[in-house]
Order: sequence, then C-alpha cells, then structure tokens
Amino acid sequence: MGRDKFISAIFILFTAYSIVMAADYRTGLNLGYYGGRGWDLYAATHNFARGFPLAIRLNFGYSTFDPGNANDARRIFINNNTGGTIEENGSITRLSLDFLYPIELMKLPETYVYFGPRYAGFKGNFKFIGDNEDFDVTSTHWGVGLGLESGFPISKRINLVISAGFDYYGSSTLYGHDTSYSPNGEDSNPRENYNYSDADTAINQPGIEPRLMLGFSYLFGK
Repeated sequence: MGRDKFISAIFILFTAYSIVMAADYRTGLNLGYYGGRGWDLYAATHNFARGFPLAIRLNFGYSTFDPGNANDARRIFINNNTGGTIEENGSITRLSLDFLYPIELMKLPETYVYFGPRYAGFKGNFKFIGDNEDFDVTSTHWGVGLGLESGFPISKRINLVISAGFDYYGSSTLYGHDTSYSPNGEDSNPRENYNYSDADTAINQPGIEPRLMLGFSYLFGK
C-alpha cells in the first residue's frame, strides 16, 4: 500500500471511529395501532454529525389487517362458486426509514417530527372451509410517512415513547391465485369482466394508514 493510500485509510478509519463514538444510539419497541394492531422494532442514531439536526431511524414492523370482502375476492380472483365457512386474515409487514427533527411543543420532552419512505408487503388470506378453497391475495407498496413523537424519561437511558402519525401508500398490482390486476390496466388472466377497480374495492390493500403507538426506547452511547 502506498503512502497516500495508507494516509487515506487512516483518515477514513479515524473519521468513522469519531462518528461512532460521538453518536447516540437508541433501540426500541412500540405497540399499538398502525393500520391494524401491530408492533414496530427500531434502531436510531442521533448526533452522528456535528451540526446535523436530523436523527435517522430504521424500523421493522408488522400489523394484522382486515383483508377485505372474502366473497368478492373469490369471484374476482378465483371463480363464482359459493359455499363454505369463511375464515380470513390479513397482515402488513413494513420496512421504513425515518428522519427525526427535534421541535419544542408544549414543553414536552424530546419531541420530534418524523418523516420518510416506506415499503410494505400486504397479504390477505381467504379460506372457505368445507368448500376446498384457500387462497392469498398479495401486493407490495412504496409510500411515505409523517408523524410526531415524544419520549418521557423513566431513567437516564430508558424513555416511554408516544407516537402518532400516518403513512400513505400508492396503488399497486394485486396478485391472487393465477390472476393479477394492475392500476395501469395490464391485468393477467382476469376473471370475466373484472378490472383493477373491482379488485381494489374488494381488497383492503394499504392506502392511508393511521399510527398511534406506545413503547419504550433504550439509549446506548453517552
């Protein structure tokens, strides 16, 4: 390794070490309502760059969800048969990146506005027990989120966290059995004269999803 490369490597390592040592890290878990009953697990970094006002947080979450109208879903994705005892369940798995900006609000401690991109996977399962029909309808979505949260110190490192906000997800292709319906009209193997509008009405895929959660965070670092 040449002298210049060696000096550059030392500088990069020193800079990375300085950022890591200066930053504060938080991990946490929130429970509550997020488009349905669910939870969020996250890790965040604060004060990682001098003068930079935003903290960065990576979230992984899961919520149960009303998947939609089972009989309509069967007609639109499978066939016009009827019968059987309906059993249905739905879920959303989310991955999101938040940027947190500190604000002052009614003297609340550690209050942030947060915003950032979202990626979600939706799955609705529909069973017709006794009629031998069991199928999933799925979709994936990009979106954005906005919210407000406050942390109330319990100890030096543990906060009680309350957050509220909403996510917005754009329309996406719905897949079920061997059929799909797309917002741009490029459907695959559609049933009868059904189209995306029919599928979107029948299935409760993510759209505007409110968030109200309560949890705890733990501070690493200083």
